[in-house]
Amino acid sequence: MTEKYLVRNKGCFGCNMGCGRVTRIPEGKFKSFGEGPEYEAGWSYGADCGVRNLEAICKANFICNELGIDPITMGSTIACAMELYDKGILTREELGRDLPFGDDEGIVEFTRMTGLREGFGDTMAMGSYRMAELYGHPELSMSIKKQEMPAYDGRGVQGMGLEYATSNRGGCHVRGYLTSPEVLGIPAKLDPLVTTDKAPWLKTFQDLTAVVDSAGICLFTTFGIGLPEIAEMIRTALGWKCSDAEILQIGERIWNLEKLFNLEAGFTKEDDTLPERLLKEPLPSGPAKGKVNELDVMLKEYYEVRGWGEDSIPTEEKLKELAIR
Repeated sequence: MTEKYLVRNKGCFGCNMGCGRVTRIPEGKFKSFGEGPEYEAGWSYGADCGVRNLEAICKANFICNELGIDPITMGSTIACAMELYDKGILTREELGRDLPFGDDEGIVEFTRMTGLREGFGDTMAMGSYRMAELYGHPELSMSIKKQEMPAYDGRGVQGMGLEYATSNRGGCHVRGYLTSPEVLGIPAKLDPLVTTDKAPWLKTFQDLTAVVDSAGICLFTTFGIGLPEIAEMIRTALGWKCSDAEILQIGERIWNLEKLFNLEAGFTKEDDTLPERLLKEPLPSGPAKGKVNELDVMLKEYYEVRGWGEDSIPTEEKLKELAIR
């Protein structure tokens, strides 16, 4: 990417990090110019779809930027359609063309069609779960609460699997981000293949992320700063006289309020789960070969550290503690 297509780094307004990138495909059938792709788009359009052509991945990502589409969901939805086609569930006639894994032109074409709701793109616009459900195979959608997972396989990073299952907005990696300790070793290195102590770590990360999001701070700054620095900035900006622990409790209150919203919307404990593939199909190769996600072990402990009942509902004691009741 850097050698061939990167024009320069770019940050959001006022940012001193500049983790974004401006890229250009100078020639050929995917000639284009724009921002990204970021890591997740590189995975969703690349490895997940079996596509090795970086120019096609860039082009598909540029279309997402222009049409306001999330590339995690879009790439994963195309990958789901590829599997449905591969298994003979989706036909060439229904798709309007063949769509095998590795189809670099396909990821570009179906991204555009989905944004404009043309042809089979109108069906893809429902997302992978509803699309797969329409064809009788919702289990082929790699999603939680109908939102597609990003690039971390919960069998190889156990805590991330727990995060997906318990996230208040479905298969999301940035409402807790256990990737930081499990993969990057920030602020401490956790073994990604074990389940021990993942629940208390996740609770802390989820509560802190709620603080970060509510304060309008970019989550990526937490690679360099933590609760003490964030709490001090909040105190300075607002004139509050509260401790770090009290600010972290604000994040816990936010998380519990979001949970109550989901319960009112009809979600239950049954939705705190992962795709069956992650729970029953062992990884066939790699460092986590033979592993499935051990969600049941971690979920019980998670409810306990959250102060919720086994039914996934916050207890009255917890709600009173957080001044929600």
